[in-house]
Amino acid sequence: MKWILRILGIVVLIVVIAGVSLVLLPGERIAKIAADQISGTTGRQVEMTGDTRISLYPVLGISTGTLSVANAGWSDAGPMIEAESLKVGVDPVALMSGDVRITGLEAVDPVIRLERAADGRVNWELGVEGVSTAGDEVSEATAAGENPLALTLDRALITGATVSYADHGAGTRTVMENMDLDLRWPDYEGEASFEAVLRPSGDAVRVSGRVLRVGTVIEGGLSGFNMAVTAPGGSLSFEGRGGAKPELEGDLDVDIGDTARFASALGAGAPDIPQGLGRSVTATGRVTLTDGPRLSMRDARIVLDGNTFSGAADVLPGGTRPKLNAQLSAGALDLSALGSGGGDGDAGGGDPVSAGWSTAPIDASALGLLDAEVSLNAESLDMGTFRFGATRILMTLNDARAVFDLRELSGYDGTVTGQFVINNRSGLSVGGDMTATGIAMEPFLTDAAGITRFSTTGDASLDFLGVGNSVDAIMNSLQGSASVSTGRGVISGFDLDRLMRSGDGTGGTTVFDRLGASFDLREGNAFNDDLLMVLPLARAEGEGRIGLGAQDLDYLFTPTLLEGETRRGLAIPVRIRGSWSDPRITPDLERALELNFEGEKKKLEEKAIREIEKEFGIEKQEGESAEDALKRELEDRALDELEKLFE
Repeated sequence: MKWILRILGIVVLIVVIAGVSLVLLPGERIAKIAADQISGTTGRQVEMTGDTRISLYPVLGISTGTLSVANAGWSDAGPMIEAESLKVGVDPVALMSGDVRITGLEAVDPVIRLERAADGRVNWELGVEGVSTAGDEVSEATAAGENPLALTLDRALITGATVSYADHGAGTRTVMENMDLDLRWPDYEGEASFEAVLRPSGDAVRVSGRVLRVGTVIEGGLSGFNMAVTAPGGSLSFEGRGGAKPELEGDLDVDIGDTARFASALGAGAPDIPQGLGRSVTATGRVTLTDGPRLSMRDARIVLDGNTFSGAADVLPGGTRPKLNAQLSAGALDLSALGSGGGDGDAGGGDPVSAGWSTAPIDASALGLLDAEVSLNAESLDMGTFRFGATRILMTLNDARAVFDLRELSGYDGTVTGQFVINNRSGLSVGGDMTATGIAMEPFLTDAAGITRFSTTGDASLDFLGVGNSVDAIMNSLQGSASVSTGRGVISGFDLDRLMRSGDGTGGTTVFDRLGASFDLREGNAFNDDLLMVLPLARAEGEGRIGLGAQDLDYLFTPTLLEGETRRGLAIPVRIRGSWSDPRITPDLERALELNFEGEKKKLEEKAIREIEKEFGIEKQEGESAEDALKRELEDRALDELEKLFE
């Protein structure tokens, strides 16, 4: 508002100087004298070129050719204001009484360059006398009820405008081209209405509204105010009061059916938003904007693609990025699209163990838009792969790194605590350090890996890091460690007792008393060599590889009957190979022979060596084994035979 009033001040000077003192001179002469007078008053060089005309009746006005107003001395961006032509008309009767009532203002293809220097100076401070501006201290004359220049504007029409704003302190520059403005302000103390068309990225964005008491706003106060913004993809509206500092207080209503299209029309690009996080947005709430600036929202109700949130939020200025503080609560949250690994909710969906992990690119650029601290309470949370009940999470976002502090995450009859991290500072990575207690393994492993044969309750810990731009890349790069321990449980699909007694392991179930294992995660694989399962009449050990990225496994599971059940312990290893969805479970007979008949094999070898010693008359030397003696004797005889060949 301040820079608009400054520019209107220049217009007022053009009309007053040209219309009152120089009506009998030629247009070119009027233009020169008016430009000199305005230059002296504002301290800015003003030039008017081309045909300049004056009208006296019924409207006192001036029509100029090209208009140019110099920029601040510290700027090198060119003139602050340029226009192909300018037409201004005033009410001569009001002018004789000391007021300036602009009956018409028309600017064609104006270019306005606004700048803020690194030290805080702004180029629109012109020092125009007689017009108090919003945010300035009220003058003594104004405080006494005097208004030396009561400015009004019946109608202003600006077409094809280009406005740029450069903040040299922040190093940013914003340009909006092909803007149109229709402004009506017939009463200084009364209401003004405006309609504007902006085109930040080509599509028309329409802005309309009313200010109920313009004079109050000009003098630094607050006035009733409403505004509506309509663009391809959606709209938003505000009803309340506001001032020019800027200050706002009132009700916000948002109805955006296509967030990506709406943001693109506003010049913010088309963000790839996962389903459930705001592809469409409706919101209502009480909004307050105070000097700073600080934006607050209370009594908020926000619906993102069917996910409903309520609570409060504050947006504060930051050094590099704004900061969001929010406290939100929700009912049942459906964030299942995040499990697909892409912005498109259909990309990579379906059963991961039959289709493989999604290779759809993950767009995590939104992590760099702001810093944040958000607390969330939800009745339930559906993450696509995993489903949880009551949820309490604190999310901290700093410089494109989001940390989710899992204060309460209930699910699968247990709880999960710890941290989960998404980092997009130099490429995308995900990691975590989490502990799960009392988890029902059957539904958990079914959701995680499609494994439905393992039923028990247990505890687990996981420390992991994955890097990549898709779920598939992340899963194939996983590294870290994990451990699991359970109580009594059941493995369906094979009967270990039948396998041990008859060699037939198909069908049936295996009941165990406890299980424990630790894993080393490397390059998307979980390696294990210490699995121990205790059964009522046996024990089982395991070692091998579980392919977290490839969704396969190659694992050797070795059950052993306890001593006393037979004359001695009997071990029958089981090899588990193949995909998670269809593993092949077969007895490993070669390994079984090695484990169960190692003693008999050794005895047979020793008996054979004794027979050979007797047959060939081999004598062992001191400290030499029978096997070494046999080897030595064979080498000596072979050497003797070779020597005979060369005699």
